Amino acid sequence: MSTPPGARTAPRTEHSPRPHLELRRPSVESEQLCSGISQLIAEVTLDGGAIGYVTPPTRDETDAWLGAVLADVRAGDAGFVVAAADGQVAGCGLWQRRGAVPTYRHSAELRQIMTHPAARGLGLGAAIVSGLLEDARSAGLELLTLGVRGNNQAAIELYSGLGFREWGRLPGGIAVGDERFDDVKMWLPLGDLRPSGRDDLRPSGQDVRALSGPDV
Repeated sequence: MSTPPGARTAPRTEHSPRPHLELRRPSVESEQLCSGISQLIAEVTLDGGAIGYVTPPTRDETDAWLGAVLADVRAGDAGFVVAAADGQVAGCGLWQRRGAVPTYRHSAELRQIMTHPAARGLGLGAAIVSGLLEDARSAGLELLTLGVRGNNQAAIELYSGLGFREWGRLPGGIAVGDERFDDVKMWLPLGDLRPSGRDDLRPSGQDVRALSGPDV
């Protein structure tokens, strides 16, 4: 699956052999990881993925982003999951605490959930998010939020199936060139939200440990 940044890749077909999949949780940079993440971001951007870029960023830019993420991981302020297919980076995602002040440290935001265009149909989106939910619980987080582009129905369905609920929508909040898309906000309680612990705040839907589902 490894390709030079900017190169186009053929999508998987029903006859393609299924690769060996694994989730990794790196905390330090390596050349293989930095290169793989750079290629992943380039391919997702060129495919029109809603990850914040209009054109593929440079290797220096992706290295700087990854370095900052992993620094937060080592500080306990983030969790980073990489999906590998046959040893190659095929997807990633992270959660980051919402702020350094104590009043926000019980919550985090899911960010940069992405899968390689050539890895569609493998359930990597659900696997990555499920891994992040598991890690967030282990870190003692109580609440997760995320934002998703309003036209990304596959992602909205994935998050809804894992228990996320929409809490707000900013019409036209995302600009891609001349186009405008709603910025959809979703949330998931990871346990009883004190002091009420109300039943209506509990997540619904699929077991978050499930590792199959539509790709982001």
